[in-house]
Amino acid sequence: MPIFRRFRQALSAKLTRVTLDQFIARHAHGGLTLDIGAQTGPYAAHFPNRVALDIHTRAGIQIVSDAQQLGVRDASVDVVLCTEVLEHIPEPQRAIDEMFRVLRPGGMLVLTTRFLFPIHDAPHDYFRFTKYGLRHLLRAFEIEALEEETTSVGTLAVLVQRLGLQTEPPASRAFSAIWLVLARLIRPWSFLVAREFGDSRRLRPERGIMTSGYHVCARKPC
Repeated sequence: MPIFRRFRQALSAKLTRVTLDQFIARHAHGGLTLDIGAQTGPYAAHFPNRVALDIHTRAGIQIVSDAQQLGVRDASVDVVLCTEVLEHIPEPQRAIDEMFRVLRPGGMLVLTTRFLFPIHDAPHDYFRFTKYGLRHLLRAFEIEALEEETTSVGTLAVLVQRLGLQTEPPASRAFSAIWLVLARLIRPWSFLVAREFGDSRRLRPERGIMTSGYHVCARKPC
């Protein structure tokens, strides 16, 4: 493989995956797990007793179903795993209500989704969620963790990386690597932000005002 291609592949490794993978690993579980939007099962190793559900038929998918109407019995699973799916669902509250329905009392929902992020999987990309919006959608659950995926400066790095991954320069495609290099250079500068605020007048302290996404762990009350 040419050196440039190897270099570009290394730079293209998704910055969002670092904290996402760590979050999923921290919530590994051996109970019966419904993996919604399972695709190729990237987190199967963390959930050994897993049932894969997806809207598309493909190898390894055991249930073909829409997340808004899961073909699963009430209170029948210990864990619902839903990573990077919620923003692609036309009626997210219906999907959340379905996740609640199929979980046993005390069961755990592990969910990740986007906030500041480009259009992806077009045209099936419908929503972006703030942490306040997620708390509203998950109001029937007991939320144990709701974490920002990146710092605000880290999100700038994610967006710049996406320029390299999702656009073409006016000249040679090789120049797209410039965006990928810039993303790596931007990422370490988070220390330049000492405080964040939820309004432009800086009256309301806030955190994670520009995160790229959220990671959530929530439980169905017993």
